[in-house]
Amino acid sequence: MFARLLVGLVRLLVGAYPQWIGTQPRAAQRIYFANHSSHLDTLALWAALPPTLRRQTRPVAAKDYWGSGLRAWVARRGLRAVLIERDRAKAEGDPLQPLHDALDAGDSLILFPEGTRNAEALPLPFKSGLYHLAERHPAVELVAVHLDTARRSLPKGSLLPVPLICTVRFGDAMKLEPGETKADFLERARAAVIELA
Repeated sequence: MFARLLVGLVRLLVGAYPQWIGTQPRAAQRIYFANHSSHLDTLALWAALPPTLRRQTRPVAAKDYWGSGLRAWVARRGLRAVLIERDRAKAEGDPLQPLHDALDAGDSLILFPEGTRNAEALPLPFKSGLYHLAERHPAVELVAVHLDTARRSLPKGSLLPVPLICTVRFGDAMKLEPGETKADFLERARAAVIELA
């Protein structure tokens, strides 16, 4: 019930209209990776998925931001988010382990490989987490996503969203190629997001 309320609110505020350009919505296990410029990004991408896919897709969120108070309640109860520790010094073991566990359980993920929100139009260089997930879970499809206008609707530092139409563009599914280096893969994944802009 709360998840449907969240979806309705996001659709009312920013639309979150999906455009399936390179792939179609289907029940394959996937990691949707996208540019990150607003706190609305997670909700917009999640709301753009059909309900059947939304139920099996879990956003990845930073534990230091989403791990306490009302945000933690929204993350856990509404989104079923996978919380990760961004500070390696505070992480117990592999900081990606909660993501591996979710993928091993058959869930799909929403991931922002920049690691933080970015006010620029183009994404920052991607951090290595996406590469490590692709390497360990070769059967999982990787789908590039570009979120349009979310950064103008709720930019970093803003408290209230400005109602603007946000389009969520889904690109081709990709995989880590045999012998592909981490640097080459991350640049190819970033270019796939930029191509959708």
